[in-house]
Amino acid sequence: MAAPVVPSNFQIYNSYVEDPKWQIRFTIIWCSGVALALAVSVPSLVLGLRHGRSLKSITGISETNGYQSAHSDDKEPPPTNRRGRRLVGAWNAIVSPMHWSPPQLELNLGQIIVLSAYLTAVLVCIIKDAPLISNPNRAGFLALAQFPVVFLFATKNSILSLLLGPGNGYEKLNFMHRMAGRAMFLAGCIHGSLWIRNHLQYGLPILGPQKETSGVASLALLCTIVLTSLRPVRRLFYEYFFVIHVLTYVAFFVTICYHTIYASPWIFPPLAFYGADIRVHNCDDGWLAGQHVRLRVFFSNRVFESHAFTILSAPPSHSCLSSPGFLLAARIMLDGPYGGSSVDLGLHESVLLIAGGSGVTFTLGLLDDIVGRCVKLGRSQGERTRRIEFTWCIRSFGQIQWFAPMLTDIATAASNSSIDLHISIFVTCLCDPEAVPHIPNSIVTLSRPSIKDLLKDFISLSPSSEMADSVEIRFDRSEKSHGLGGGVAVCASGPESLTREAQNAVARLGLTSSMDVGGIALHTELFTL
Repeated sequence: MAAPVVPSNFQIYNSYVEDPKWQIRFTIIWCSGVALALAVSVPSLVLGLRHGRSLKSITGISETNGYQSAHSDDKEPPPTNRRGRRLVGAWNAIVSPMHWSPPQLELNLGQIIVLSAYLTAVLVCIIKDAPLISNPNRAGFLALAQFPVVFLFATKNSILSLLLGPGNGYEKLNFMHRMAGRAMFLAGCIHGSLWIRNHLQYGLPILGPQKETSGVASLALLCTIVLTSLRPVRRLFYEYFFVIHVLTYVAFFVTICYHTIYASPWIFPPLAFYGADIRVHNCDDGWLAGQHVRLRVFFSNRVFESHAFTILSAPPSHSCLSSPGFLLAARIMLDGPYGGSSVDLGLHESVLLIAGGSGVTFTLGLLDDIVGRCVKLGRSQGERTRRIEFTWCIRSFGQIQWFAPMLTDIATAASNSSIDLHISIFVTCLCDPEAVPHIPNSIVTLSRPSIKDLLKDFISLSPSSEMADSVEIRFDRSEKSHGLGGGVAVCASGPESLTREAQNAVARLGLTSSMDVGGIALHTELFTL
């Protein structure tokens, strides 16, 4: 005779049996999301491997045998597969609304949807069939389940960045790190506050026993981590934020392990992710255009500071600059390279590069790279790029001198070639107007441009048949061809207002013009903390 079964409504909820099941369910959910992102990124990864972009920087910055002078082996771009480009355009039209970005958030619509789905999954797993008032352990278990996500999206050299393809470095994934950390804080607050309520209700001590004391200490440390990582604190006191962040999460690891024996299995994956975070040193090859390094100096009490520096040129193997590479002083450590463009400019016939202020360090490297690949290397990877519009927005005319020699080198290399390069410099303040150097095929304008209008005009223009060496616009604005049909790449870097405007411009025009021009690909680089 079988043993009697207690009805479910009379069974005592065993959180140490049921709640770990919800940890596993939550882990399955976010791992499925990562798997979906990796599946979508497979074409980009394959193209990156084929063109040598995906693994270019995995071994870090290296030294070469010197610089080789540029030579022109000009070739015409290969013919465009119009049917294939229309398929790419159709896909870009579908995903282009995901680029839309509201003010101040520094997130696009796609990221907002991902974060909303993640937070929904966390809340559902906390609330579903859980007696939180009487037993809030579920929230604590879900707080522990955030550890792998927090560290997977925080490490600079994670396997995830490599598998997602070029241009998806830690700075592009960090929004998930911040959300997972805040989800952990939310779950910890639910767990801690309800347990404190129960202890007060039944007259139990909140401090004293090890479990309660370590739990309060863990919640206090987690609160410190979250509050000191808010954007205003991060931007105003970054060095202090970094030191506090590192020290408090180490202390948090210790206190949470004292608080519960169920923490250890969720601590090991973050330690593995952090252990795989490789740091490399030293330095004139081994990077992709647009990537940056983090530089740490070992003097003047600056050892704890790490500053990002964009590598200004393409690798010397195909740079158009007279002095490519970069020089380093003594007693420093290089960490990187990181980042780069997620868009391979050589796959698109038309390229629009937009920069604001110091953001030009990113787009100038991309310009040097694509012109060098087309002119110096003779389109060895089948580069399709025919025309390039380089736009730079600055405050004064004198700032043009910063990069005038480099722009001159690149413009000279592109002249009399199959590349139609035009340089537009917009100055927003009438300061030092006499300090305007001569740069071939450039125009300087005293105005603040509209990126929406720039992009709209750019995809409506066909390149002129003549290549001129003068400071004139080389596009016949009377000829409307609605793009060449070989794809348009847009890369924008600079302050948040500029990158947001570029994202919104592509989101709007992508719906109506993407198929006509063979797709509009976008990469933005936000220069902020």
